[in-house]
Amino acid sequence: MLNSLPLLIIISCQMAYAGAQQPLMLPSDAVADYQLGGSYTPPAKVNVVVRDSTEQPAKGLYNICYVNGFQTQPGVKWPDDLLIAGPGGKPRVDPGWPDEFLLNISSDTLRKRILDRVIPMISRCAQAGYHAIEFDNLDSYTRSKGALTQENAIDFARILVRTAHGYGLAAGQKNAPDLSEVGKKQIGFNFVISEECHRFQECAAYMRIYGNQVINVEYVGNLRGSFASICSDPQTPRNTVLRDRGLSTRGNQHYAYKHC
Repeated sequence: MLNSLPLLIIISCQMAYAGAQQPLMLPSDAVADYQLGGSYTPPAKVNVVVRDSTEQPAKGLYNICYVNGFQTQPGVKWPDDLLIAGPGGKPRVDPGWPDEFLLNISSDTLRKRILDRVIPMISRCAQAGYHAIEFDNLDSYTRSKGALTQENAIDFARILVRTAHGYGLAAGQKNAPDLSEVGKKQIGFNFVISEECHRFQECAAYMRIYGNQVINVEYVGNLRGSFASICSDPQTPRNTVLRDRGLSTRGNQHYAYKHC
């Protein structure tokens, strides 16, 4: 019974979005820009752009749509019973992002209700012309104080990926290097977006499974060595970019962008 409900949901999604194409995979020669802080004209040679689901894709490039699959988007109200309860019954927040609450994906029934609220974002990405989705916070269960399990995360990730594929979108694993093999072989992710895999010595765990289908983002002020040395490290993904922590737009005084 565990897989029957998700399968029925996915079939209904595929039928609702008639004419979906087979997902287009990440280019093997990808040069990415990570634009979650706001959209702008990408630098020269960039052929892959990641933007939030509320933004329009970049014309003529491979576009990845950001969707927070396991936590709430800042400022978006969710029913309390779909959130993990924290101290005093208040929703549990991600310590690193105190305006994001952890979604309660602990049962089939809850996962279905949460998916019903995520599907409009996936559909919007497809209709806007994106080629892929980055599902953020696969590792939310590690911040749930035992309320969620890794199995819960895998079950919901599998549903999200099948849904994305049903809309003709490739699906990207976000972080969680320990789940790379499961992510690729069991969940069905097509590529990875990693934050600071060089800084935390995690790149090899991704590349061993995903090969060159890895986008890595390192951040100014938190590097392990110079960016030049990062790029020359054989364990660094070829598609590695350097961004400012706030992911500022071009023209902002904090804006930074480099590519290996």
